Amino acid sequence: MSALRRLKAWVLNHELDPDHIRAQLTAAAVPVSEAECRTCADPCEDGHAEYPSRFKVDMETQMLGSVRPFRRQIMISTGTTDWDREITSTKGSLAAHVSSLPTSPRHKTSGAPDPDTPRVPGIFAAATSSEITILNGSHASICDDHQLETVLIFPDYVVVAGVPSSSKGAQMLWENALDPLIPRMLGSEEPSLKTRVLPYACVITMCSHKRRDNRCALSAPKLERAFTDSLERRGWSVDTQLEHFLDPPLEKFAGTTEEREAHVINTLRTLQTSRKALILYNSHMGGHRYAGNCIIYTPSGASVWYGRITPHEVDAIVENTVERGLILPALLRGGLGLSKPGCNTLHDW
Repeated sequence: MSALRRLKAWVLNHELDPDHIRAQLTAAAVPVSEAECRTCADPCEDGHAEYPSRFKVDMETQMLGSVRPFRRQIMISTGTTDWDREITSTKGSLAAHVSSLPTSPRHKTSGAPDPDTPRVPGIFAAATSSEITILNGSHASICDDHQLETVLIFPDYVVVAGVPSSSKGAQMLWENALDPLIPRMLGSEEPSLKTRVLPYACVITMCSHKRRDNRCALSAPKLERAFTDSLERRGWSVDTQLEHFLDPPLEKFAGTTEEREAHVINTLRTLQTSRKALILYNSHMGGHRYAGNCIIYTPSGASVWYGRITPHEVDAIVENTVERGLILPALLRGGLGLSKPGCNTLHDW
């Protein structure tokens, strides 16, 4: 760290030292890696794509803690990679309808943290918040009717198809999936909705929202290419649209609620070894000054938010976080379900 950065960090009371951040995370039972964030030389000799010279990001302030708590996060199908500046202001969109739900808890305060676990900024559990965060995604709807959306729901790690882009559709989504009183999305009571477990060992999304910040539009395609190349070299298959739905919808599952939940969890455990990845673009997720930004979702319920990523860091992310379930402290903005007392990796249950 340069003397100037060290001085600014001291003045602002910001933590930038990766070793100190690693110690904080370890104390909070977050599985961390000792590896470096980039595996290539500097300057790079491996042919990784570079950002343009005008691409400047915030390297001076503390990035850890720049993620707000959420109970659930939804990603709505749009089939595009850029959106109106405020997606919840797009007239007639499902994002707008969900954000205007009168029963939405989006402005309620978070619950109390676990007193036995040291607190780290930006590291939280789903039970400590009732917030629903709304993103648009680049995936197309899998429904033939273009008025019906396909929504990814995290940390439940399911996809719900057949959601109308209307206030009624938003209410259906709320009652069957988003209400914090629902511990896990296991299907719906609505015959028109079709819920399936996402058939991937991980879902990786990166912000491409140009109307919010051009840096995200510049970084996302380069990161997608880097993630795809890195994963395929390791024997993974990569999709950029929803595919591989072989199982029937959870709505057709014959059994008790307990049996259905056991079926879902067993399916999620099996997926962790499938070596199949889904890569999508998403709308503004906050923290664009830390571009490139990405989120890595796992079947075990973790959502890892990384920032200040270039293609040079992708190999280390794939090796350590995607495959080994370990956090790279210097890149971490925060996330959901990262504290795993008694576990060695994020992939443990």
